[in-house]
Amino acid sequence: MNSPRTKRFGKFLLVLFALACIMTLVVFAEGEEAAVSRFFGTPWSLLPPVVAIVLALITKEVYSSLFLGIIVGFLLQADFNPVNAFNLFITDLGSNIGGNAGILIFLVILGTMVALMIRAGGSKAYGDWAVAHIKTKSGALWATFILAIVLGVDDYFNNLTTGNVMRPVTDGHHISRAKLSYMCDATAAPVCIMMPVSSWAAAVTGVINNEELGFQIFLRAIPYNYYAILTMVFIIVMTSLNVDYGPMKKHEDNASKGDLYTTPERPFAGVEEMKFNPAGKVIDLVIPVIILIIGCVGGLIYAGYLNGGTTLLDMFANTDAFFGLPFGSGIALIVNFIYFICRRSMKFTELMDCLPEGFKQMVPAILILCFAWTIGGVTRYGLGAPEFVANFVDMHLRHLENFLPAVIFLIAMGLGFATGTSWGTFGILLPIVLDVFTPGGFDNLTAEALSEVPILMVGVGATLGGAVCGDHCSPISDTTIMASSGAQCYHLNHVATQLPYAMTVAAISFFNYLLTGLIIDFVPQIFCLLIAIISTVLVMLIIGKMNHSMTRHSQRD
Repeated sequence: MNSPRTKRFGKFLLVLFALACIMTLVVFAEGEEAAVSRFFGTPWSLLPPVVAIVLALITKEVYSSLFLGIIVGFLLQADFNPVNAFNLFITDLGSNIGGNAGILIFLVILGTMVALMIRAGGSKAYGDWAVAHIKTKSGALWATFILAIVLGVDDYFNNLTTGNVMRPVTDGHHISRAKLSYMCDATAAPVCIMMPVSSWAAAVTGVINNEELGFQIFLRAIPYNYYAILTMVFIIVMTSLNVDYGPMKKHEDNASKGDLYTTPERPFAGVEEMKFNPAGKVIDLVIPVIILIIGCVGGLIYAGYLNGGTTLLDMFANTDAFFGLPFGSGIALIVNFIYFICRRSMKFTELMDCLPEGFKQMVPAILILCFAWTIGGVTRYGLGAPEFVANFVDMHLRHLENFLPAVIFLIAMGLGFATGTSWGTFGILLPIVLDVFTPGGFDNLTAEALSEVPILMVGVGATLGGAVCGDHCSPISDTTIMASSGAQCYHLNHVATQLPYAMTVAAISFFNYLLTGLIIDFVPQIFCLLIAIISTVLVMLIIGKMNHSMTRHSQRD
């Protein structure tokens, strides 16, 4: 009676029953109009991501944790009416999949490209070449860091491409998948938020909604975007001194012994074992990647042109990554098909086999992304978490003045962490910050105010830095998920190992926002930035020395 076959049949019946219940509830709920929840704009609006994150950290299982967080969110939005809650869940999940179809297409295309390069033997050949020519572990990390900076035009593209290209190199030098994920994630959004020609610069400029001053504000705030700048400094010092601590050290120690994953969960293990062409060359990876880069950048420019851009800068300012990336990568995929046919790297049937193979590689990322978009949507739009935070700032924090940049950084970080989106975070907070710091309010913002009120730029930098930090740390952030996918690392391993690193930089940034708020009226801008950089280097030297002492002590024991 308790045979495995009976248990499987019982599970199958339970699944059918659950689906039947959901569909029945949806049918009965049709026609009912959604009302604004009584929890909208209250502290309860932050509960869904808190539930998902806490459960994920406890259970180490991300799918069920996200799902339960979503259910809590829709129950709150529906005022605990289960019929309306399930109706909202199905509707929102479907709209998120449809509304973000461009990114899902891009993911599948990139997975197909990876499968093509593996099947053609390019990944194996490049890995062999890199192991022979990049002699050290630090060399592999430097190569990853430099490539991520070069690809700083868009964080989605950056995360996925850097991880996939550098994975054979870092594997060959026994660098853990968690470390590779961190390198990708930490050099994606922090680079993009400082890159004038990027989708992020366009987003910030658009949020400010001032054609004359928007881009000026973005540029002037870069020196005060401490989290982004200090993350770069942190990586440089960490790589130079070979410093690791926290869970990452355990992963790196295990990787040096041949275990790249550490934990039993390794959803991408064995992917490279698919059949490949032994006659593959390094150009079978390099040329497809170049074609992909050209295609994606060209797609972003073309999307900006369709949206009215006339100059290159205007095209990037008006681009649409949800159209440009799948459009450009789709063309790149066709060109690469032709390239591999001309190279005779594989048969036509093998080329076609790479399509479902690439899709299968991306299924974990697609599933997590769909859940992450859904929980982010119910938190932001269904429960009004941004409105709650905005009202809190407006009512209680207007009079802090010099301490306000540090407080804004913490609020932006918390909101970005809870909602999993940096764009949504600075989209809500930037207008408030500009209104608070501008004499006479945001409507009276002038070019003179940008120079005459230096703390204004500090506040903008704190908003952008906090948003990036929260997004960087959040398990439900799409870029965090893509970093895990690109490096083929178990998602919760990536989250757990990068959190101490991100929090270290966040703590240094918070201290420097406090200090900058107090001295900005008396010292040059460059002086504040130098203090921030020096403090990061000193902290890393102290951590490195402590780490070295602990290692020597454990060896004596």
